Amino acid sequence: MNMTPKEIVNYLDDYIIGQNDAKKTIALALRNRYRRMRLSDELQEEIMPKNILMIGSTGIGKTEIARRMAKMMDLPFVKVEASKYTEVGFVGRDVESMIRDLVYESMNLVTKEFETKIQEDIDAEVIRQIMEILVPSLPQGATDNARESFIKTYNIMETKLLSGSMDDKKITIELPKRTHVEIIDSNLPMDMSAMSESLNNMLGKMNKDTIKKEVTIEVAKKLLRSEASENLLDQEAIKTEAVKRAQNGGIIFLDEIDKIATGNSKNQDPSKEGVQRDLLPIVEGSNVQTKYGQIKTDHILFIAAGAFHVSKPSDLIPELQGRFPLRVELNPLDEDDLYQILTNTKNSLLRQYEALLSVEGVTLQFEDDAVRAFAALSVNANEKTEDIGARRLHTVIERVLEDISFDADEKSGETIIVTKNLVHEKLDSLVENEDTARYIL
Repeated sequence: MNMTPKEIVNYLDDYIIGQNDAKKTIALALRNRYRRMRLSDELQEEIMPKNILMIGSTGIGKTEIARRMAKMMDLPFVKVEASKYTEVGFVGRDVESMIRDLVYESMNLVTKEFETKIQEDIDAEVIRQIMEILVPSLPQGATDNARESFIKTYNIMETKLLSGSMDDKKITIELPKRTHVEIIDSNLPMDMSAMSESLNNMLGKMNKDTIKKEVTIEVAKKLLRSEASENLLDQEAIKTEAVKRAQNGGIIFLDEIDKIATGNSKNQDPSKEGVQRDLLPIVEGSNVQTKYGQIKTDHILFIAAGAFHVSKPSDLIPELQGRFPLRVELNPLDEDDLYQILTNTKNSLLRQYEALLSVEGVTLQFEDDAVRAFAALSVNANEKTEDIGARRLHTVIERVLEDISFDADEKSGETIIVTKNLVHEKLDSLVENEDTARYIL
């Protein structure tokens, strides 16, 4: 998608309040990816992505910025936590698994795009197969009257099938009998997924048996659509495009990178530095073996993030620091920021609760003073306990709406107004008591 930096920032403004420096840095990183892909192949190879280090407390928008930008641009995106990895030789996830996760996401993304392009063909194939069951073909040598009657019956049944009026009718369909082998174990020293792929291909060619299932037409449409999609899609083209997109447009959000910083403490876990050194070749650029072939990581964009309350970015090994040249510090959220999050973002928490209770026939409304009270009490709770940023809003709003939501099925047709007094009644005593706030809020 060809979006200018200003357009990218404007899009992010709909979902994230403030943090303009971070948005600008992200927008430029994305735009530079677009610019690079329009250059000659020789120059493309020379231009490396400028990886980003985002510094700031939890709940202030680091992950949301990265997630939204990937969704906006239809790019392969994975979020991983650096603290979950272990260095080579220890039991746990190896750092190369993040690349395999990225390629998997890329395959899903590209497969959906290809399916959309041939959706009409897939639907037509499903209808054809079901119609063959509902109205079997005429034998050779059928009379003209029989053919005319067949066409009339076929058209009537097809119209009903397309309208959905026959979805409850049961039919018997045949599906390929599948023997599937999946090897998933992140503790293995090497990528064994290629072995499972080879086994499945071999078993698929050997096993031509089918199984019969009696299901409703509604279910048959779903089962046959999956089969038709697999048969009609060009799997090799999907694989080629997915690998290309992962290599040139993939984004890996490496959260909690501060948890593997070593610092100067004597009690530091030595394996943390080992994880950093294992990360280094991935971020610098190397080849990683996946079930879809080798993936070059040279042009994957890495966005690392951490609170850095205990450690500092300078506590990372120098080589890794150098691979994150763009650094942006996100600002803590104040009361006005939280208020803006509740009122000026698309699909805000308040809109979500209003939509959820509308299912029960309840109209939920929030007074402006009540919204400001949510923001003020969330800031207060963050100051008295752990500062979890905007995530505190989830807790305080749920606390206030818990009883209303519980009884909603009995209040269909009613309008419930959440007032400032109700918010303070539910939350004041909890926020003021620091011990209670710590465990409940």
